[in-house]
Amino acid sequence: MCYIFKKEIIMATKTTTVRARLEPGLKEETESIFEQLGLTTTDAIRLFFMQVKLQRGMPFEIKIPNKATLQAIDDAKNRKDVSSNKTAEDLFDELDI
Repeated sequence: MCYIFKKEIIMATKTTTVRARLEPGLKEETESIFEQLGLTTTDAIRLFFMQVKLQRGMPFEIKIPNKATLQAIDDAKNRKDVSSNKTAEDLFDELDI
């Protein structure tokens, strides 16, 4: 909504508060990134909400992992069939690159 008063446009703004509970470390890390981008947390949340509105959904893909992906995640956590190399050259030799 806007009003024209003495040839000036005055925008009527409405605000609301959004509250969220986050892990302190997550908040600190993301706020550091926002600062590097020149954004406040409020700016970032506003951008996220605007993108959700524009995309008519989440602005990124969210998937439920299939069976093969779940198995791969479990194998990686348990270091099953995982090799490690001391140098990049050793890795390249193992991969025949």
